[in-house]
Amino acid sequence: MTDWLRALQDCRERRVPAVLVTVTGVRGHAPRDAGAKMVVTEDAVVGSVGGGNLEELAVRRARDLLVDGATAPEQLTQALSDRTPAEHGVQCCGGEVTLLLESFGVRPAVAVFGMGHVGYEIALLLSRHELELHLVDSRAEQLGADRLDVLRTGPADVHVHEVPVLPELVVADLPVGTHVLVLTHDHAEDLAVLDALLRSGVPASIGLIGSTAKWARFRGKLADLGHAAEAIDRVRTPIGAPGSKAPAAIALAAVTELLELARTRVG
Repeated sequence: MTDWLRALQDCRERRVPAVLVTVTGVRGHAPRDAGAKMVVTEDAVVGSVGGGNLEELAVRRARDLLVDGATAPEQLTQALSDRTPAEHGVQCCGGEVTLLLESFGVRPAVAVFGMGHVGYEIALLLSRHELELHLVDSRAEQLGADRLDVLRTGPADVHVHEVPVLPELVVADLPVGTHVLVLTHDHAEDLAVLDALLRSGVPASIGLIGSTAKWARFRGKLADLGHAAEAIDRVRTPIGAPGSKAPAAIALAAVTELLELARTRVG
């Protein structure tokens, strides 16, 4: 794996936004040929597109894009001549270089607690999107490779958390800004996960499956556990299509809602 590709992969795993700078065109003489690449983050640079004034301009523009949260690619053309105004040193190769700057932001993170019928359908839909997908269940058979391999064929980065007891402990391992759906097989587990989520700074949003009667009981229990009303109100329930009990229908409605939340609130 080349250095720039390894750097991009590392940025994805560490949830660090980056800009990939590529030499896409060269006229005349230039320090690097077309295809040279460089990865720029807030505090690091991997690779080179030619050094000197050209590279410093590219690094500064890439960091401006990071600050702005820009997503659209951008081109930058720079002449390499001693007659060209240069802010960071003269390059007199005599040519002209065109750079392409592509932003790679942090992927939205989603966690599904409970991989039963509905949870599996939700995970299947989410796996077809560019996001970081965390799957949690206390039942080993729900997380078997024969069941989850199809989820790994999509663009999502899938992370499996098999926790035989206390699945709520996984909350501490999730990225800050994760969108969480709670739908385990056990109401006691649901409540424990909600309690852990509301005590943490992790979730960007919290969705809970269940009836109005279930939520009425949970509101009282969460209040007894010391959660204020405004904190409890963060829980979105029910999730899914009103009136439908088909797992695929519930999943489709829940994922549609969640993807809109993730689009507007990347953590």
